[in-house]
Amino acid sequence: MEIQNLFAQRIGGKEFGINNEVYKFALIKKWKQEAEKKHSNNFKLIDMGVGEPDWAADDKVVDMLSIEAGKPENRFYSDNGIPEFQNAAIKYMEEVFGISNLTINNVIHGIGSKPILAMLPSCFINPGDYVLNTIPGYPVLATHAKYLGGKIYDLPLKEENNFYPDFSEIPREVLEKTKLLYINYPNNPTGQVATKEFFENVVKFAQKNNIIVIHDAAYAALTYNDVKPLSFLSVDGAIDVGVEIHSLSKAFNMTGWRLGFLVGNEKIVSAYGVVKDNTDSGQFRAIQKAGAFALNNRWITENTVNKYSRRFKMLIEALNEVGFNCVEPKGTFYSYVKIPTGTEEGVKFNTALEVARYILLNANISVVPWDDCGHYLRFSVTFSATHYEEKIIIDEMKNRLKSLKFVF
Repeated sequence: MEIQNLFAQRIGGKEFGINNEVYKFALIKKWKQEAEKKHSNNFKLIDMGVGEPDWAADDKVVDMLSIEAGKPENRFYSDNGIPEFQNAAIKYMEEVFGISNLTINNVIHGIGSKPILAMLPSCFINPGDYVLNTIPGYPVLATHAKYLGGKIYDLPLKEENNFYPDFSEIPREVLEKTKLLYINYPNNPTGQVATKEFFENVVKFAQKNNIIVIHDAAYAALTYNDVKPLSFLSVDGAIDVGVEIHSLSKAFNMTGWRLGFLVGNEKIVSAYGVVKDNTDSGQFRAIQKAGAFALNNRWITENTVNKYSRRFKMLIEALNEVGFNCVEPKGTFYSYVKIPTGTEEGVKFNTALEVARYILLNANISVVPWDDCGHYLRFSVTFSATHYEEKIIIDEMKNRLKSLKFVF
């Protein structure tokens, strides 16, 4: 039996597993191994590329899971969710974002935001249908749309447009075949946040073109410097055209717990529920109950935001001293900066990938490169450190980067 001839074209067909394409994060992992061999133990890796919280879930959330995990009534399938979690999500949307009049028909849980994004195309995309997809960004929804025979029209997030998509550039023939628009604010990797005016324009665009909006709000609660968390659904008409995806991974440090929720238009939520019901049997009830506890205790997020804000102030000051031109982001836990053009010693850089490799091999600092729309590096404030260690690590990062003598 020749299994190699049986792989689906959506994952590469006969070339699956044997082509030479290596993805960005696999390259970074390889470079880390090279750097480890090159540098001594007293020149340890500083990982500024981590895309998940450095804190574990709060002890009270863990205790709630422990209590609920031992209850026999929680052993059953949860299917499309339990009322305790749905009601907590509804209360959270009202208290954090000011959205009232939601019912359990407007919300459904998911085993993290990633599966929600993966399943939504199955609700709407037929071969030849388009998805409007912002880049750079999280590719899961676009990937699954392509699996279904859908087409992707990329919307570049350009600095000159404040990292918002420009809908005026989309060809009419694409709009006529478009079913979904994917947006993500606060945005990974740019750190930009949405404004009410931007969301209002999104609603008008969606209404005019009969397009469903999928707003990935994984970082919605992580905002800084008096910027208030803003939901797409808080804008008039938004619930008529779209849904929003929230995650407990970022705001509540529950990455590996795999819990989030879809909220918004009742018909879209219902369609997702049908696909979900035929895909998984729901997250463990005890995890949902612990998640409900977290949603009802917003001080967990407030403590996390205070930590990231403190780290950002130090990080931005350090990066500017090195020569980068950056300002403190309004949301997420990322700083997105343009690459240097080279070094004083004559090294020239054409891509962010080249810069990231140079920094890792010569300074043992890991960052994430983005070459999708311009050339940028993403620094994260989720590096592992105690409060005391934060400044020590950032100062060490700054000194190592200064030693590379970048030219901008």
